[in-house]
Amino acid sequence: MRLLRVRVQPRAARSEIVGWRADGVLSVRVAAPPVQGQANAAVAALLAGALDLRPSAVRVERGARGRDKLVQVDGLSLEEIRQRIRGEDS
Repeated sequence: MRLLRVRVQPRAARSEIVGWRADGVLSVRVAAPPVQGQANAAVAALLAGALDLRPSAVRVERGARGRDKLVQVDGLSLEEIRQRIRGEDS
C-alpha cells in the first residue's frame, strides 16, 4: 500500500494526468464535477487505468472535499508508480 499525494482540477475539458510537480505531488485533471463524489471516483478510475490496476486498488483516503488528496494505491511501490506515470506522459 502506498499513499500518493494528488492535486486535482475538477471540471476540466478532459481527464488526464498532468505530471509530477516539483514538490512531489501528482497533478491530474478530471472532467467530472466535484459533486457527490464524482470527481473522486474519476480520479480513482483515471489512476487505476494509468497504473494498470483494478479499480478497487485505488481509492481516495483523505481530502474527499478538497483539491489536495491522499490516494491509496495497493500493489505498487512509489518507484513503480512513478515509472508507470512517466510512461503515460511519454
